[in-house]
Amino acid sequence: MKKKKVIQPPDPKKRMKIAIGIGVAIVVAVIAVNYNLDQSNLKGQRFGENLSLVQSDLSNETLSFDAKLTMYEKGQISKDQMLNITDAHIAKMQDILARYDSLSPPEPFVASLQLFRLSTQSQIDSDNMLKEWVQTGDNATRAKSDQMLQESLQYEMNALQSYNNAKTGSSQ
Repeated sequence: MKKKKVIQPPDPKKRMKIAIGIGVAIVVAVIAVNYNLDQSNLKGQRFGENLSLVQSDLSNETLSFDAKLTMYEKGQISKDQMLNITDAHIAKMQDILARYDSLSPPEPFVASLQLFRLSTQSQIDSDNMLKEWVQTGDNATRAKSDQMLQESLQYEMNALQSYNNAKTGSSQ
């Protein structure tokens, strides 16, 4: 005859240890998830702050250059001075453009960064055409510069929309 296996009643101490172990595992998992979310938020915040600095420098440089262009158009700055100012401006813009490459955007912000970069590149292209206009006085070149500047502004508007969508988690 076979012996029946006696089923032992569950050991309450063992059950308590298992319950505590599961509880600890859940708490650790929640902490790890929160930590990763916090790190993602911090990375996004740092990216936003660095992008804001680049955009602020770009805006300041553009405003300064526009003021000098107005002075040139009013005859307050000579052609040679304006060409030197334009060369220095384009060099500063190239430096600003390179700063985009040093940014580390979180995945949702990659597209907006590319659009901000395209906007700045289009503005540099516009400024090069503007320099040619200063050199030659050819109004077709000035019109081309204005057209490129409009393109730059459109890229910037798209970049801002993309950035805000990424920030709010929208996919539009």
